[in-house]
Amino acid sequence: MLLPQPAKSNTASTLAPLLEEARVLGFLGPGPVAAHIAHSFAFVAAAEEPPAVAADLGTGGGVPALVLVHLWPESRWSLVESNLRRAHWLEQAVIALGAKARCQVLAVRAEEVGRSGLRGTCDLVTARGFSPPGPTAECAAPLLHPGGSLLVAGPPDDGPGRWPTAGTSELGLKYHSTHHYLDDGVPATVTRLVQVAAAPERYPRRTGVPVKRPLF
Repeated sequence: MLLPQPAKSNTASTLAPLLEEARVLGFLGPGPVAAHIAHSFAFVAAAEEPPAVAADLGTGGGVPALVLVHLWPESRWSLVESNLRRAHWLEQAVIALGAKARCQVLAVRAEEVGRSGLRGTCDLVTARGFSPPGPTAECAAPLLHPGGSLLVAGPPDDGPGRWPTAGTSELGLKYHSTHHYLDDGVPATVTRLVQVAAAPERYPRRTGVPVKRPLF
């Protein structure tokens, strides 16, 4: 799914002030805000179509979630951010975007969300800088229904080696593809995994366990 230049320009002008504020507050990583926005467009390119229901893990300063919320005005989102300061800022950012009616900010751990009413309801889960592959997959898979997709930003050498079948199949996930994008001179790598079966009830494990004892 490719974006026309007018949509990119409109998104950049709308999101730049919010993301500048996030950077001043220390919620966004280094580099110009324009580069963070351009990096988010890679998630759009990796998605086959806009989701009806989506979740973003470890939303932090709002990338890519706020960009996708703006670009997909029919989508409903759950932004998962356990840090209370960042979660409060995200609530205000969602209001500023006029998206309060279709976005909720969940100020809890991702493991808790996977055991909530959101389980098995998402068409799409996104993650950028959330956690290593194993914990990311374990927290995302329970949220997805069969046929849904997980999109994860990764390093340039990302690929099936970082998403071994023995681990992903345990969660009902299957590695699909890794795509490399260059948008306005900003490189990005996004890996897509598809939920081929519902995640077993035992996942996610207790809070903190996916990181301490990752499946892969």
